[in-house]
Amino acid sequence: MDAKRNSATIAVVGSGYVGLVASACFAEIGHRVVCVDNDEAKVRMLQEGGVPIHEEHLPELLARYRGKTLEFTTDLRAATQSAQAVFIAVGTPQSETGSADLSYVDAVASEIARSIDSYKVIVEKSTVPVYTNEWIRRVVERNGVPKDLFDVTSNPEFLREGTAVVDFLHADRIVLGAPSDRSAEILRNIYEPLTSGSYYNVPGSVPGPRTALDPPPVLQTSTKAAEIIKHASNAFLAAKISFINVVANICEAAGADVEEVARGIGMDSRIGPKFLRAGVGYGGSCFPKDVAAFRHVAEQVGVDFAMLHEVEKINEEQKQRFFQKIRSALWTFRGKKIGVLGLAFKGGTDDIRESPAVDIVKKLLTEGSNVYAYDPAAAKRCQEIIPESARMHYVDDPYVAAQDADALLILNDWQEFAELDLAKLHYTLRYPIVIDGRNLYDAATMSKAGFTYLSMGRPGLAQPLDPVGAFFLPRRRENGKG
Repeated sequence: MDAKRNSATIAVVGSGYVGLVASACFAEIGHRVVCVDNDEAKVRMLQEGGVPIHEEHLPELLARYRGKTLEFTTDLRAATQSAQAVFIAVGTPQSETGSADLSYVDAVASEIARSIDSYKVIVEKSTVPVYTNEWIRRVVERNGVPKDLFDVTSNPEFLREGTAVVDFLHADRIVLGAPSDRSAEILRNIYEPLTSGSYYNVPGSVPGPRTALDPPPVLQTSTKAAEIIKHASNAFLAAKISFINVVANICEAAGADVEEVARGIGMDSRIGPKFLRAGVGYGGSCFPKDVAAFRHVAEQVGVDFAMLHEVEKINEEQKQRFFQKIRSALWTFRGKKIGVLGLAFKGGTDDIRESPAVDIVKKLLTEGSNVYAYDPAAAKRCQEIIPESARMHYVDDPYVAAQDADALLILNDWQEFAELDLAKLHYTLRYPIVIDGRNLYDAATMSKAGFTYLSMGRPGLAQPLDPVGAFFLPRRRENGKG
């Protein structure tokens, strides 16, 4: 996109999922961006054309602006001095107490403060607990920066991994927590190509649900409200997932279909259909950490948010319930060959942080199974945690994962997993057992195709199978097996 007359110079500190996507998208809407990271090897890789994460549209945007209006550096001081706004997008991992570890934010704030020589807007982009804004302001002041040379604002991100670029450029809403008119004006100027709708008329703009006639709305709030909005949003979505998973367990026991129930619930305009998909539980870099952090915030201000304890408990129990489904189909695990489709916490990303799939694979290996796993993007990252071994194998094709397997597990929702050739799959498996943790297939279709099919919250195999019946499912001899 060509630079506009409202073009700003922006520094983004951190080149992780949030920082890198924000950097590319700010360049896409016409700004000059300097992305800063203290990892020299990562910066060099980005400068040379590497793309460290799997995100749709991201490689194209980086290639389009790298070396033009988007640069990568380790020099935070220079980046701060040249920028109007400095976005902090560093990690806020969960500490041992469940609170957010803000040590990276603190270190960056101190370094930014030592670099300020003219008015700057410091922007919280990382997910942080309420009051973080005040602590950043104190840190900057303690480093000798006059109050009139900076404002600390909050601009939370609402990005989903796998669709983060579209989520940024076609946002549901843009939340600006600003303490002054001056800082609010700068933030509004930065997002103006989106909020005015002008971006959507630019040839080659990233497609998505927003248009020039329906641009993202802006919500301007206090900094505290903006901080709480982010944590509360993620905690609510996690609660919605845990809720439908409990409903799925009730459906399974009662002989109802959770897919039908979820459709009925989601048709209520007060609830909506999103995040009502039963499965093996939530994971990733946000929900587990943010639920724990929001619960800790509540405790610190004297509020008993016991509901979030239950959300976390249900999520852990869901993985155990899924594992029991595998046991019900196979009886024993030692020596069994298990095909696994999906390692990332969901489809469309290579992020394996807090992935239910990884937890399930680890348990299978502990029980003595031989695992053959396929994921379109996450295998390399998973090998850093679970190295390839005599019993752990990474393959590059779903049918190779299924070859002569005693069962096939579907653990995330990549689209290609929902489009398998069922006849070929039936022929490939040793026993035609599919245990679907994402409900990608219709149960009747799978039964008609000859599979023993277990899924989440749907009638059929709610009770454990007869272990003898499960173990001695007939093999097919037409392909030379058995």
